Amino acid sequence: MRIAINGQQAFGKSVLEALLERGDDVIAVYCEPDREGGRPDPIKQVAVERGLPVYQPASFKKPEVWAEFAALKPDLCVMAYVTKIVPEEFLNTPTHGTIQYHPSLLPRHRGPSSINWPIIQGAAKTGLTIFWPDNGLDTGPILLQKEVEITAVDTLGSIYFDRLFPMGVAAMLEGVDLVKAGKAPKIIQSEAHATYESWCTADDVAIDWSQPAATVHNLIRGADPQPGAWTSHDGKRLQIYDCARVDGAGGTPEGTPGEIMAIGGEGFEVAAGDGRILVKRVRGEGQKLSAADYAAATGLGIGMRLG
Repeated sequence: MRIAINGQQAFGKSVLEALLERGDDVIAVYCEPDREGGRPDPIKQVAVERGLPVYQPASFKKPEVWAEFAALKPDLCVMAYVTKIVPEEFLNTPTHGTIQYHPSLLPRHRGPSSINWPIIQGAAKTGLTIFWPDNGLDTGPILLQKEVEITAVDTLGSIYFDRLFPMGVAAMLEGVDLVKAGKAPKIIQSEAHATYESWCTADDVAIDWSQPAATVHNLIRGADPQPGAWTSHDGKRLQIYDCARVDGAGGTPEGTPGEIMAIGGEGFEVAAGDGRILVKRVRGEGQKLSAADYAAATGLGIGMRLG
């Protein structure tokens, strides 16, 4: 099977390497155009090292791009982290079409920040989907799905790097194998259960300390490491990362929301709407540092307020 891969960054690179390692016939690599003065995309570096043709169209909406792709005579296109809109004129060119990775359990959490939002919303699980893309945004039929649990200590970083990234690479290969075997399903997504969220930006993750401790905890974890939930201290933005709900917190208001209730070696405790959040790492105007070191350096003390 003649496979073209369209991807970028570390995930695209890993999928390409996995396909090549097991001997798949990768005939071409599509990736983002080079940035002036920047390093080549990791997937391009691997493609060049392996002597594979590389294509970097600024847009996939042009007939000349479709014609160039058709001339390659692909049997399958594998999309491994693609942020550009790719129309059906390109997607449907290969003999067996195109399959794509998405890091959520479609039709839930369509959109570009699909790992952040389940954590922020307090979901108990999330997962990944390999699907057949169409002209909609993450709306095409499902080929396969894998679930992962979201634990109380998970963050955006742990869910993606520890689970959805390696599972996604393996799932892409599984999807390719199902297509090869003629056993790849096309399960129509249920619009009744569909959700869509746009990019998770800094505007979405400002901390409201009057919210329940569970809500604040989920917000911080779902934005760690990007875009970084934040509050303010002395009129300056303070991003908060590692955190935990304090044992016993919940159900009883403690102090004024945003008030510093305790400071220790692990960090400082902040009053939320019904309990406390232990803040362990922060970033002010410089690099990340421990919350305890930040408190010592800035004179943050018990009874002071954030936000």
